[in-house]
Amino acid sequence: MANQLRGNDLRQLGFPEGRAIGLALAQLQRKHLKRLSLTEQLALLKLILQTPTNFLTDLDWSHTAAALLPPPSRHIALAPRKDYVLYGAEHIEPGAIHQMETAMKLPVTVAGALMPDAHHGYGLPIGGVLATDNAVIPYAVGVDIGCRMALSIFALPPQYLAQRVQELRGVLLTTTKFGNRDVFRHGQKLGHEVLERDEFAAIPFLRNKHESAIAQIGTSGSGNHFVEFGIVDITDPTNDMGVPVGQYLGLLSHSGSRGLGASIAQHYTKLARETCQLPAEAQHLAWLTLDSELGQEYWAAMNLAGDYASACHQQIHQRVARALGERPLAKVENHHNFAWKERLSDGREVVVHRKGATPAGRGVLGVIPGSMTAPGFIVRGRGVAESLASASHGAGRLMSRTRAKAELGEAEVRRHLQQHGVELIGGGLDEAPMAYKDIHTVMQSQHDLVDVLGSFTPKIVRMDGGA
Repeated sequence: MANQLRGNDLRQLGFPEGRAIGLALAQLQRKHLKRLSLTEQLALLKLILQTPTNFLTDLDWSHTAAALLPPPSRHIALAPRKDYVLYGAEHIEPGAIHQMETAMKLPVTVAGALMPDAHHGYGLPIGGVLATDNAVIPYAVGVDIGCRMALSIFALPPQYLAQRVQELRGVLLTTTKFGNRDVFRHGQKLGHEVLERDEFAAIPFLRNKHESAIAQIGTSGSGNHFVEFGIVDITDPTNDMGVPVGQYLGLLSHSGSRGLGASIAQHYTKLARETCQLPAEAQHLAWLTLDSELGQEYWAAMNLAGDYASACHQQIHQRVARALGERPLAKVENHHNFAWKERLSDGREVVVHRKGATPAGRGVLGVIPGSMTAPGFIVRGRGVAESLASASHGAGRLMSRTRAKAELGEAEVRRHLQQHGVELIGGGLDEAPMAYKDIHTVMQSQHDLVDVLGSFTPKIVRMDGGA
């Protein structure tokens, strides 16, 4: 229900992972507490979080308060918090900072950074970058392994888009599929070499995932995933893409590894938690060492999922280019929700997790999207060591999905889209432009991390739910 708090709302307040969230949500279902407004409930929970000892004898909240107190010693103790760098700290919610602080206490943690689009996630916050020593953390990679942005730039002027809105709308409807049930039928499917990879047979867990991977190849997920036409404006003549300064038709897609990546994340997180027992607030940060059989298995599965996500985008862009009868002038692709073996400035090899963060090594190209009504940016990384050569992966959420659904109205969102000349197919209130931070503020907070080469302004957007 729109007028009911969810677990993510409590996490954004700073509630740690564990029993306290479930206990608090259950308590709020009691009749006399349900009468409180959402604002009053949040204020009460914030007070309990700040001073749990004051509520240990409270008839309503004693169990929640007890669950908020420091846990007893576990098999693996957390270490003193290491320092990390925050970009745009004034725009980051307390829940995300709390999660990052916890991640920086892991004994395997070497360094970290929090990007300006950061918000609460599971384990590592979205926008968190974490370097570890010989360890990979499945939930610091994320559920949607290898989620990425892919941009194709076509030698067609912006007028082409303005004059053919309905035609291009039809192209998106026929060349893209979204969600779990909307797949390409027999005869429409495109093959891909990733489906022939040995990992599907060599890794026991993946053997029964091959069929669903075949079914979902070339499709997009739900939530904030999209495929959209828009206007590319190249402003830097030294853009490394070979595209002259000017405006062009662009196609931008955002999606990941579909059910394959999600199942890998859930399976190996469960195994990691069984072999690496941590305090409740850090349980989703359980790791696998890279010199273990499980660690090597996850690493191989993660790379397979990343390549599968890339294959999905390749097929999307291939279908659209064929429908347009055009070949792109240039393509830019980058991914997040992944782990890389990299070297720090002092020469140490580490595993760098970028959960909702864009690789921004020196000279590396990427796309940082805004929202449906705000531009995204084509960027070139500067390789800043303090950020672990990373940047934001978007604008970042300003409202939780629950809050967006409760506070925004469909008519209001439609007016907002019309004012910006945006045609939307599908989508929901939880993905409304107003639910996201100001991309210009986010970019200003990380101006030292990337050079802006151009922009992408959405005009025809397709998301899950369109017909």
